[in-house]
Amino acid sequence: MNNSELKNKFNLFTFNIVIIPLIGILFLILLIFILSDTPLDALYFFFLGPFRNVISFGNMLNAAVPFILGALGIIIAVKSGSLNLGGEGQVYLGAFIACITALSGSLGIFSAVIALLAGSLCSGAAAAISGLCKAKWNTSELITTFLISCAVIPIINFLVTGPFLDPETSLISTRKISENMRFSLILKPSNLNTSVFLAVFFVFLVNIFLYKTKLGYEFRIAGNNELFASYGGINTKLNTITAMAMSGALYGFAGGIAVLGTHYAVIKDFSSGLGWSGLTVALIAGFSPAAVIPCAVFLAWVNSGARIAMQNTGLTYEVAHIVQAFIFLLSTSIAVKNFLNKRKKTNG
Repeated sequence: MNNSELKNKFNLFTFNIVIIPLIGILFLILLIFILSDTPLDALYFFFLGPFRNVISFGNMLNAAVPFILGALGIIIAVKSGSLNLGGEGQVYLGAFIACITALSGSLGIFSAVIALLAGSLCSGAAAAISGLCKAKWNTSELITTFLISCAVIPIINFLVTGPFLDPETSLISTRKISENMRFSLILKPSNLNTSVFLAVFFVFLVNIFLYKTKLGYEFRIAGNNELFASYGGINTKLNTITAMAMSGALYGFAGGIAVLGTHYAVIKDFSSGLGWSGLTVALIAGFSPAAVIPCAVFLAWVNSGARIAMQNTGLTYEVAHIVQAFIFLLSTSIAVKNFLNKRKKTNG
C-alpha cells in the first residue's frame, strides 16, 4: 500500500469517526432549538444528563455493549463481501434461545455459558441460511437476512406472549433467570455489568481474526475482489456462509448478554432497534474494529441523552432516532460511494 492509499484511508477514517459525529451533533443542536420550548434546558440534559450520576453513566455504557457486538457482526460480514440486515431478528432470537436455555438449566455459571452459546449458534444458523442462499443461488443476502428477521420476530413474540409468558409479572415477558446465571454488576446501582469486558475482548478478538489469521485474510481478499480470490484458490462460497454465520452469532451473543446481564428475561420487543444500531455503529466506524468502541459509546450517549432530556423537558425521544437516521444517511452515502469506486476500479 503506497503513501497515497494510506493517506486516503486515514482521511476516510477521520471523516467517519470525527466529522460525521460532529455533523450529527450540530444537527442535534439545531433540532433541539426547533423542537423544544426550553432549548437551553434540553441541551443541558441532553449533553450532560448521561454524566450527572452513576446510574445514568453506567446505563449509558451498558447500552453500548450490544451496539459493539452487533457492529462487529456487521464488520465481519462486510469484510467478506456480504451485508447482514437481519440483526433485529438475530438479536431477538439469540436472546430468546439463551433465556429458555438458562431457565431450563440448574448449573449456575456453566448453564449461563451454555445459554449464551445456544443463542449464538441459533442466530448464527439463521444468518448462515442467507449465506448458503447467496453461495448456492446468488440470492441477495440483503433480502434474505431481512426477510428471515421479519419472520423470526413475530414467532418469538407469539412464544413470549403465549407458552413462555410469565403470569406473575405486569410485563409481557418470560420468567426471569436465576441470580446465579446473571452477570455481576460493576457500577451499582446502574445496569452496567461484567459483560462490558466481554464486548471489549471481542473487539480485540475480531481485530486479530481479520488481520492476523489466514481465514480473516481470505475474508478480506474476497471482500475486495471475489473473482480474484476464487482464482487464488480461496473457497469464497464456503467463506460467505462462514462469515454470515459468524455475523449472526455475534448478534445472537448480543441478545444473550442483554438477557443475562440486563433484563434477566425476554421482554416483548425489547431488542427493537438494536440491529440497526449495530449497523449504524459499524458505518460510523468505517467498518474498522478499532473504532467500534468509541462509536458505540457515542451512539449510546445520543440515545441516553435524548431519554434524559425527554424526562426533564418537553423534548421528544424521537430526536435520538432522527439524529441516528441522519448519521446513518451520511455514513451510508460514504460507504456506497467507496463501494462503487472499488467496483469501478475492479471492473476498469
